[in-house]
Amino acid sequence: MEDNRPWALLAETSDRGNSEADIDIMNQHFQTICYKDFLQNQLLHGPEIEAVFVMNTRPVVEPSLLNSLPSLKVVANAGVGVDHLDVPYINSMGVKVTNTPGVVSDATADMALGLLLASARTIVEGHQIAVDPETSHIPLKPIGVEVSGSTMGIIGMGHIGHKIAQRGKGFDMKILYHNRSRRSVEEEQAVGATYCENMDDLLRESDFVVLATNLTPESRGLISHRELSLMKPTATLVNISRGLVVDQDALVKALQTGTVRAAALDVTHPEPLPRDHPLLGLPNVLITPHIGFNTYTTRRKMVQMMVENALAAVKGQIIPNEVKPP
Repeated sequence: MEDNRPWALLAETSDRGNSEADIDIMNQHFQTICYKDFLQNQLLHGPEIEAVFVMNTRPVVEPSLLNSLPSLKVVANAGVGVDHLDVPYINSMGVKVTNTPGVVSDATADMALGLLLASARTIVEGHQIAVDPETSHIPLKPIGVEVSGSTMGIIGMGHIGHKIAQRGKGFDMKILYHNRSRRSVEEEQAVGATYCENMDDLLRESDFVVLATNLTPESRGLISHRELSLMKPTATLVNISRGLVVDQDALVKALQTGTVRAAALDVTHPEPLPRDHPLLGLPNVLITPHIGFNTYTTRRKMVQMMVENALAAVKGQIIPNEVKPP
């Protein structure tokens, strides 16, 4: 019996690409080929591929790949951010770009609060003391800082930012936010958030500054020497957006000199950082490997949405989550 499922290209099955569970979902509607196998015979497989599934920025959608896929109709990206994709150029090739908005918001917001709490309460340091074979008594330190009743400033009040504010409200935090546009009064009241038209005011007042903005030309290097100098010396910077939103050299200096207390980062640039990068050696830095969205439930929903977007594009239907060029 002839298999009429369209063909899709995806990254390798590995810890850096797609899991077996991801591919099982994709294979319900697509015949899939991994990038490694595709490279073995591009002339054979290239003409039949109609979709590319991009997970963790892989495979890299560069001009040489696009030129080898004459039947390509869609690049379906996992997650919201598409800063790794040249959307105007891809569109110029007659190819649609899609993403998965909303589906990652809860998991990413959970991660933001997890990083905030872990840093504030020195959870990793405490764990290391508790399991150290040399520990014979529990010292007075580590002593953390209070989260409940503190002030959290959120830069980027989109869907994820609003979810972060919801969680902060549960800790009786005062919520400030800065965004390109102000949210409605009802949305502000729902999470007890106060709008700061001037980001500097937010930086000065916040005990925790959480970055939840998209990476754009305007937000690249948004937090640098000047911005860090405005923060309280007792404040913590939490970044779950993109590494390039922060000037990492400026952050290293601020952490070394006590300009800010600490940083908790789920994103860096590059990922992973070079093993000799100074951020990796600072005791007041907590880094996780861009795992904000990575739960079983969220990943499954995300892959299902990618498949729905790709199917619509391949069939010429209205695409639920098409990304338009800026």
